Amino acid sequence: MTPEAIRTVSQLRQEFYDRFAAKMNVPVKITTRNSSTGNLPMASWIDDRQRMNYLCIYVHTAPDELLPERPFILRVSINKGAGIIQSRLWGRDCRGINQSWHFDLTLLPEEILDFCSWIVRLIKFHRQGGVLDVPEPPHPFDFKMSTSNLLVNEAWTQKARQEIRVDH
Repeated sequence: MTPEAIRTVSQLRQEFYDRFAAKMNVPVKITTRNSSTGNLPMASWIDDRQRMNYLCIYVHTAPDELLPERPFILRVSINKGAGIIQSRLWGRDCRGINQSWHFDLTLLPEEILDFCSWIVRLIKFHRQGGVLDVPEPPHPFDFKMSTSNLLVNEAWTQKARQEIRVDH
């Protein structure tokens, strides 16, 4: 990644996690990168079933020295793709990691902060068993349904999908 892309993702990640923690209305722990295990910074929280959930922002593609024109695309993952997760951070009250659902959203850096409130609403939607209405996303996206539970578990904003298509 270029130094500019590294700075951008670091700033966006910190701002998103701070906003996310403020909107969740439950304690959220924000961890920093652990270079010894290769873990990315993430936000984690305990749900009403005492399971740890986590959100991780990482780079899907980014420009670098060899391919400076490569699109800069991020991914927000909930309960998926964060490497080694340590539920022990939450103590004895934590009953493990929530493996009952996950969600990936692939988007452009300029779209990510707009999705913070929407993602919090999506988490609450799952927590309450679909009682709440999930609002329209702030940017249009395409999604894939899970075959096992008929829930959306992967989405790309239309702009991110278009950037990937242009690159290939």
